[in-house]
Amino acid sequence: MHGLINKAIQSFVCNTYGLSRWVQITEAAQLGFVEFEAMLVYDDDTSLRVLAELCNEMDRPQNEVLEDVGTYLVSNPATEALRRLLRFGGVTYVEFLHSLDDLPDRARLAVSDLSLPPLELREHTQGQFTLTCHPGLPGYANVMMGVLRAMADDYGALVFLDHDGNHGESEVISITLVETAFSEGRSFDLGARAR
Repeated sequence: MHGLINKAIQSFVCNTYGLSRWVQITEAAQLGFVEFEAMLVYDDDTSLRVLAELCNEMDRPQNEVLEDVGTYLVSNPATEALRRLLRFGGVTYVEFLHSLDDLPDRARLAVSDLSLPPLELREHTQGQFTLTCHPGLPGYANVMMGVLRAMADDYGALVFLDHDGNHGESEVISITLVETAFSEGRSFDLGARAR
């Protein structure tokens, strides 16, 4: 698994629960190190051991933990670059949803060796969508649930999300857009400002 994915989990734990909790998790997973390198590739077993120990430490199911990771990736100031990448998908939440088909390609533009599984959005009726998360990354649909929730808040939209389970090898998320302007969204400027 790409180091950026592991680093995202590490950042989530450290920023949410503290460094000492992260050290406990890495020791329980018998990693032999504490810090993931963002540009290395790790075997899937290493990543899955860390995830299992994280869920064990938090006493929470994996799907909930991964959804929290997805929310963290969009909402935490430390991961502003990912939020910006996602916001380039459109001015409205609906435009953002329609841009998800291109997300794996946009991610590859940012990090050439990062391979995200394909996403396929279908609009069934106005405000009713399904997002198919194709296989290739364990827990991908759960992370996407968190991303979709956080992005709805970011745009000020009111949505209901349901994980519809597996359809073949893929996982499907149902999206019901109740209101596009439910609240004031977070500000977003196309040009990044130097700090």
